[in-house]
Amino acid sequence: MNELLLHLLAAFAAGIGAVCRFLLDGVISAAVAKRAAEGGGLPWGTLAVNLSGSLAIGVVAGLLVTGPISGGLPTVDSWPLAGALGLLGGYTTFSTASYQTVRLVRERRWVAAVANGLVQLVVTVALVGLGWWLAEMIAG
Repeated sequence: MNELLLHLLAAFAAGIGAVCRFLLDGVISAAVAKRAAEGGGLPWGTLAVNLSGSLAIGVVAGLLVTGPISGGLPTVDSWPLAGALGLLGGYTTFSTASYQTVRLVRERRWVAAVANGLVQLVVTVALVGLGWWLAEMIAG
């Protein structure tokens, strides 16, 4: 029964994360719609979601390992980890970022495609590391 509740928690949290992603992406995309209509720029909404989500998962992971609710490296059957990974997994969107990079390639927008691909991969990984480090600093 505990395992079923754990899976339900992750699924519920993922749904909340997906709604948050949809809302933030929509707000940011609407704010830069004029530039996007002119054929320039990057998919800023997806970038904002993935960058903020990567930093957040780094902070959460760091707090779970070294912070006040730590107990060593949490396993997948950890309630806080299941909730956090569900929420942030539903919030971030690597598949959308990959699609948008391919779309930029197909539109022959080479610089934007390379920039988007590199930012989505390299910067998000760096932000997870930064978040983890920040959590360690917060935890003392």
